[in-house]
Amino acid sequence: MSPHKAVRLARTDPVRASRPVMLAIAGDSAAGKTTLTRGIAAALGQDRTSVICVDDYHRYDRAERKQVPYTVLNPACNYIEVMEQHLQLLALGKPVLKPVYDHSTGLLARPVLIEPGEFVLVEGLLPLHSKVLRACFDVTVYLDPPEEIRHGWKLRRDTAERGYTAEQVLAELERREPESAAFIRPQRQWADICVRFAPIPGKEVEPGTPLSAELLLRPTISHPDLSTTLTDDDRRTVHLKLIRDADSRPVDALHVHGYAPREDARMVEKVIWEQLPSGHGTPMPETLGRLADGTRSEPLAITQLLLVWHLLQARPTP
Repeated sequence: MSPHKAVRLARTDPVRASRPVMLAIAGDSAAGKTTLTRGIAAALGQDRTSVICVDDYHRYDRAERKQVPYTVLNPACNYIEVMEQHLQLLALGKPVLKPVYDHSTGLLARPVLIEPGEFVLVEGLLPLHSKVLRACFDVTVYLDPPEEIRHGWKLRRDTAERGYTAEQVLAELERREPESAAFIRPQRQWADICVRFAPIPGKEVEPGTPLSAELLLRPTISHPDLSTTLTDDDRRTVHLKLIRDADSRPVDALHVHGYAPREDARMVEKVIWEQLPSGHGTPMPETLGRLADGTRSEPLAITQLLLVWHLLQARPTP
């Protein structure tokens, strides 16, 4: 039996009903993975949730990477086999001694013991790189912002938080592009949900308006039924339509405009939440959609709520 099939079989063993629910959030550097993950973890509760960044599995520290012919986006620059082993153990409810990469210093730090909670949220550059990794997850997400927006986010973050100059960030983006195309963006095809935060093309909005969101809901998992509430009317601030994905297959696209009023978002959130099984025991979270500046984004809130719904829905039955 192939390793990835063995992982899936072990996770469906009724004896392991207490196994955690696993979520992967993949995407390129500065695509918004941490912002999305942080809000989901807060909604589920820190005491129920373990958060893992698979960028901790880098083989080399920042100084050592100057001597190798590839970047951290390349699997060869990461301990993929160790990552696979650890995620398999976590998926079966077992603890791991996880490495730590300190982004602020660029150094490899002391490993930490991770005890899997009820939910394990895994974010990083390469969580969907291999079949074994993908077999560990109940729900998979790929963040796909336009490159010009992602570059702006990376420039701001790396100069403000990681000690780089603007020239260094721009040079590294150029250096990484071939490996981004070869190893990061191909993970999009394996995601159950693809999320793009971006302005609405051709739409004028007030300065400071949050980015809109497009969520592609692929039929690889069962999503809440929004068809009875939402239509494909582009004039609405939240709408659902059937479109063609990059591979030409039909897919439901949930659009949430950045200027959506709270009452419109609240309606969609209620429709999503009411489709959880009765007695699930978790009130609808009210703290979603928080951006770094403390403001609220309705597109981010709905995206986070949808993922919280999926995680609660995926809990194994005793």
